[in-house]
Amino acid sequence: MLNLSKEERREGRKNLRKPKTQINEERIQYLVQNQTKRPLPRSNPWKNSSPSSSHLVNPGKVTKIGSKMTEKVQNQVINCLRKNKDIFAWTPQDLEGIDLGVITHHLNLDPRVKPVKQKKRHFGLEIDKIIQGEVNKLLSVRYIKEIQFPEWLSNVVLVPKSGGKWRMSIDFRDLNKACPKDFYPLHRIDQLVDSMSGCELLSMMGAHKDTIR
Repeated sequence: MLNLSKEERREGRKNLRKPKTQINEERIQYLVQNQTKRPLPRSNPWKNSSPSSSHLVNPGKVTKIGSKMTEKVQNQVINCLRKNKDIFAWTPQDLEGIDLGVITHHLNLDPRVKPVKQKKRHFGLEIDKIIQGEVNKLLSVRYIKEIQFPEWLSNVVLVPKSGGKWRMSIDFRDLNKACPKDFYPLHRIDQLVDSMSGCELLSMMGAHKDTIR
């Protein structure tokens, strides 16, 4: 046991009451000032496109090409697109997907988790028409199929897009809870972008390209 005087004990109690972290007043002032600033305007990639060149690649299909390019570069782009127009997906029917022998994604569900059937949400008539149209489009191209007795049931979620249209998503929160977390997440997007520096080709795979089971 330490023998401390009253003054030493009083000083010790004062030190315990002091905050452990020092507050940076300049940093706080900087954050307060920047909260009042308006965000920078969002760039529009189609603002500088030339709609007059949309019919030059594939008649009846929309292809916008930047108008700030020189005439020589525009002709090179148009010739390249016209030569390889058969590899582009112009409609949802053109997305045939990837062969099952190449890749099939299996959900890593915890077998101890009980399947969840969400209570049906009700939407207005206009929203119902939008949902039905999106579902019919996915059914027509065989991205989805109808099942009679599902074990898992999730509601549709509509998210407004900047152009006045809607993006249809699914509320997979219950399903995500049943999937074990990945201890090795994906790389940061800025690292992925840096790693592509100098590459000539970039291939992207959308959500409807591979089969999920």
